[in-house]
Amino acid sequence: MKLYEYMGKELFAEYGIPTPRGKVASSAAEAAAAAEELGEVVIKSQVLSGKRGKSGGIAFATGSEEAEKEAGRILELEVQGMKVEKLLVEEKLAIEQELYLAITVDNGARCPVILASLDGGMDVEEVPEERMIRWPLDISTGLQPYMIREICRLMGVSGEMSKQMLKLLPKLYRLFRELDAELVEINPLASTPDGLVAADAKVTIDDDALYRHPGLPRISEKTALELKAEELNLAYVELGGDIAVMANGAGITMATLDMVQNFGGTPANFLDFGGGAGVEKTSQALELLLGTNPKAILINIFGGITRCDVVADAFVKVKEQGFIDVPVSFRLVGTNETEGRAILEKIGISAYETMSDAVKHAVELAREA
Repeated sequence: MKLYEYMGKELFAEYGIPTPRGKVASSAAEAAAAAEELGEVVIKSQVLSGKRGKSGGIAFATGSEEAEKEAGRILELEVQGMKVEKLLVEEKLAIEQELYLAITVDNGARCPVILASLDGGMDVEEVPEERMIRWPLDISTGLQPYMIREICRLMGVSGEMSKQMLKLLPKLYRLFRELDAELVEINPLASTPDGLVAADAKVTIDDDALYRHPGLPRISEKTALELKAEELNLAYVELGGDIAVMANGAGITMATLDMVQNFGGTPANFLDFGGGAGVEKTSQALELLLGTNPKAILINIFGGITRCDVVADAFVKVKEQGFIDVPVSFRLVGTNETEGRAILEKIGISAYETMSDAVKHAVELAREA
């Protein structure tokens, strides 16, 4: 679960990590009032994505009038496809240097890892590997002062800044561990005349650990279709392409998505409607696919518990209701595949035997559309 920046900074403040003075605003008037109190400010869109600055979602203002104008502009934006509904209005910092600091989970090594660099700010993803310090942590040992001193040495940090890192990093690590975080990131960690300040905050909490933290807010990134799929107990994720994909099983669905991309197509979604799905569940899954307005539908069934004739019958029933008005590519193999093929052939659809043939056909259909 990702938290908005202002929520992350509230947690930072609880753990004693320095943050700028700021206020959350939901309107241009509220932003103006905040600027009246704070003086020269930065106005930040509160969305669960990066690249806000490049998308016009961050602005500076020297007074309340300018703050009101910029806030109104940002509230009309969609940043990375997300509507801006809240703003964080903060005092403008006198930044002397921008650093990067984060703690995340190294899935390969199965341990937390500290990431630190002198090259913070925008485009941190492009920082050369040798400029990004990676320090794996053994949770049984924890974070020790000598480790922080060594991280500072590798970064090229010394003197007063090193002393501040010795205070700040343990607080960040404690937040990471106590809140079951997957990521805590400060980018940039601003060096100012008053010391190190978290100019930004990105906090992601492990969904499976949320039950241990009833006091944390609950933030959902799911789209309307994903929420509907959750109600139907279907595994569904929107991906933004134009070929709607449905398969039975997580592995075969992932393989189908990979093959779509391999043949030059773009999948609209991940949809695993599970094993043993009956006509009703299959119909519900098909209706979800149509919600993305795809150019083509790709249905890949390897029948085991899921019977090919049941899927074919559900498809025909949905099509007869007039819902399916885009071309479809079918692959049916397995339990009752002969019966399933016969059902589809009655409405003029020939099912493929191989996944690659069905995927190629779907990509061609999308291009023609």
